[in-house]
Amino acid sequence: MSSGSLLAVCRVHALRPTSDAVGISAIDKRPADGPVKVYALGLTGDVQADRRHHGGESKAVYAYSQEDAEFWEEELGQAVPPGRFGENLRVAGIDASHAIVGERWRVGETVELQVTCPRTPCRNFAQYMGQPKWIARFAAANRLGTYLRVLKRGTIQSGDTVQVLSRPEHGVTVADVFAGLSPEQHALLQGAGETGLYLSPEIRKVLRRRPAPEDAG
Repeated sequence: MSSGSLLAVCRVHALRPTSDAVGISAIDKRPADGPVKVYALGLTGDVQADRRHHGGESKAVYAYSQEDAEFWEEELGQAVPPGRFGENLRVAGIDASHAIVGERWRVGETVELQVTCPRTPCRNFAQYMGQPKWIARFAAANRLGTYLRVLKRGTIQSGDTVQVLSRPEHGVTVADVFAGLSPEQHALLQGAGETGLYLSPEIRKVLRRRPAPEDAG
C-alpha cells in the first residue's frame, strides 16, 4: 500500500462569525506546534461548531492533500498554507480527494483513520475564502479532500508517516460520490455496506437516491 507524510496538524485558531443559524464557524485552522492527541471527535483543542453538517464521529477529521493545495495556488495566484481550507491534516503523497470510501490510514505510530465521505463546500467556506463563485469553482474541480472517522486514538504530529493500510475492493472514491455515482458504482458501494463495510450516514443518504434508469448504460 502507498504511504505519504503528514505536513501539518491543524486546529481552530479563532471562531469566525457566520450568517447561518449556528452563528460561528471553526474553519479558521492553523498548524499546531508539537504533538496533538486524536480522539473520537477529532483533535484535542479543535472545535466542531456545526456537528450537523461538519462534525460528528463520521467527520471527525478532515484531510487535504498538498498536491491539491498546489493546484489551487496556481488557480488563485496565492499561497494555500496548511489549514487554509479548514483541514485538520495536510498530507503529501496521499491523494485524499480520490481516497476510496472505507480506506484505512495509519498516521504516526498508533492512530488509525477510515475514509468516510467527501467534503461539501458551503457558504461559510465561500465567505471565509472571499473568492468569486467559490462554491461552484471548488465543486467543479472535485479536489475536495476527505473526511475520516477515528478507529484508533493516539497522538500525531507533523512529520509523521501516513500509510494506507487497506483499500476496499469496491473502488468507489469520495470524488466519485461527490460527482454522482454511476449505477455500477452505486451497486458496488451498496454491496460493500451489506457485507460489513462501515458506511457513514452521508454515504447511506446518497445510496438512498437510486440512479435514474436512463443513467444506466
